[in-house]
Amino acid sequence: MTTRDGIRLDADVYRPSGKGPWPVLLLRQGYGRRVAAAVCYAHPRWYADQGYVVVVQDVRGRGTSEGVFRTLEQEAEDGADTIAWCASLPDTTGTVGMYGFSFQGMNQLLAATLAGPELKAIAPAMIGWDLRGELVEEGGVPQLAGAIGWAAQVGADTARHQGDEAAWLDLRAAAQNPPCNSPVPLRPEPLVRHARYNHLLRWSEAEADDPLWQAIAPMAHAETLAARALPMLFIGGWHDFTLAGTLAGWRAMEATGLAWLDLGPWPHIPWGRHVGGQDYGPDAVSDVDRHQVAWFDHWLKGKPLDRSRVRLFDMGTRTWRSADRLGGSARTLFLSGTGRVSIDAATGKLLDRPGATGSEVIVHDPWRPAPSVGGRMGNPPGPVDRRAIDERGDIATFTTAPLDQPLTLSGWIGARLHLSSDSAHFDIHAVLSQVTASGAVLPFAEGHTRIAGATGVVPVDLDLKATCITLAPGESLRLSLAGAAFPAFAVNPGTGEGTDATAFSARVITLVVHHGEDHPSSLVIECLD
Repeated sequence: MTTRDGIRLDADVYRPSGKGPWPVLLLRQGYGRRVAAAVCYAHPRWYADQGYVVVVQDVRGRGTSEGVFRTLEQEAEDGADTIAWCASLPDTTGTVGMYGFSFQGMNQLLAATLAGPELKAIAPAMIGWDLRGELVEEGGVPQLAGAIGWAAQVGADTARHQGDEAAWLDLRAAAQNPPCNSPVPLRPEPLVRHARYNHLLRWSEAEADDPLWQAIAPMAHAETLAARALPMLFIGGWHDFTLAGTLAGWRAMEATGLAWLDLGPWPHIPWGRHVGGQDYGPDAVSDVDRHQVAWFDHWLKGKPLDRSRVRLFDMGTRTWRSADRLGGSARTLFLSGTGRVSIDAATGKLLDRPGATGSEVIVHDPWRPAPSVGGRMGNPPGPVDRRAIDERGDIATFTTAPLDQPLTLSGWIGARLHLSSDSAHFDIHAVLSQVTASGAVLPFAEGHTRIAGATGVVPVDLDLKATCITLAPGESLRLSLAGAAFPAFAVNPGTGEGTDATAFSARVITLVVHHGEDHPSSLVIECLD
């Protein structure tokens, strides 16, 4: 097909056997159309066998399509043009649905802002919503390994499309082993050298009011998307680094009454039963394909849809739960300790009411920053046993007593910590874990934020996103706090410098966590009764 500005885009078209007409399912692929997102979904041949014409397209500047790729900048216009073209294909009903995850999920939302009435439903999976606050930073803290790795991957493919083998080799190496220890950590040398092929510097330097985000962030088009009243099935993973974006997109569209949500136990890829060394059982094997077909059968073929608004995988019982919403009853747990929590993990407690007034000290040393382990942001992600990490002297842990009855967390998680520091600029990273009866410490939620210009004791709110997990009798809940999570996040130099900060300038930072009646540092969880 040809876009409105004369660029040829190439696609593979898979057709059902038999006589049509058939609705169209469109997957706009940023990594080569023959990949066909088969790392997570059934091959398009299977979807065609379910009675759909399936179009898998190389977006602009990818595969054999013409043009120059600029990450997400062309997807609204090109996507709308492609939807109109799909609706005109022979033996089709003129109606279109879209599916795909990550880049392929975000480009659905952007296309929907300009698409005509032919677009009837979308199924965006594992997406960024405001992008800057989910893929560039979190809580004001620049992301490092993941952001570098993805930008290098995208840049390598752009270099290949432009015939630059030397740049492709350089960027491929950076994608496979992200260079997080450059002299200026947020200016990794291979990506600076090949800046014309990747988005890292442009995105990291763009402030919140930069027109870039207005163009490419789905959040900037929330009103337009809501006004379309377009059915949307959001799909995400509890251990996926884009969980925040998936949740934010679903929440923004929930008021339309046409937003559904499925959250499995998965990382970004793959969507299977084994995650982070744990076996989530047969129910965790992805059945997204069949759920998507039932979804599209309803909106594109008029068949009944028999499912709840929200489907959540319970990582404790290893089963799916159905609900009308995400959330439960709020419960507050208070941090307590003896002053030696960072040395003796057994002395840090989570209590139902504030304990004695006290404080815990965490010394963050940039020479050996606390590592990112498992969870959404670690590599590998998922419930990787972090018990040895929690024994480090730069991590403070607070744990409930072993439970005497099951406890189901289902909903939003947050923490309010009362902190002081010898630096006005510092970070705090929080991890919530399940402590099994055998002593394994399995992370399932986390949050990170940056504080600038602080004096004295300051209240700091952390967003740990959401979860669904049932803890069994004999298990415990643990909150772990540190001043870093490297290499997932850039280390705070403690100087107030921005993206130009060098590793050489980073300083030791002493953090103090205050607790008790005067400074009731706490964790808030939502639980099912």
